[in-house]
Amino acid sequence: MSQTYQPKKRKRARAHGFLKRASTPGGAKTLLRRRRKGRAKISA
Repeated sequence: MSQTYQPKKRKRARAHGFLKRASTPGGAKTLLRRRRKGRAKISA
């Protein structure tokens, strides 16, 4: 049986990356919250 998760860096970055987050109001809020919390990584 094969793995169900076949990771692809580009697809992950497009779906969950900084540009995608910053481009929507909700995503921008998410970045803000994560910055405020002091996250080392704020997006994928």
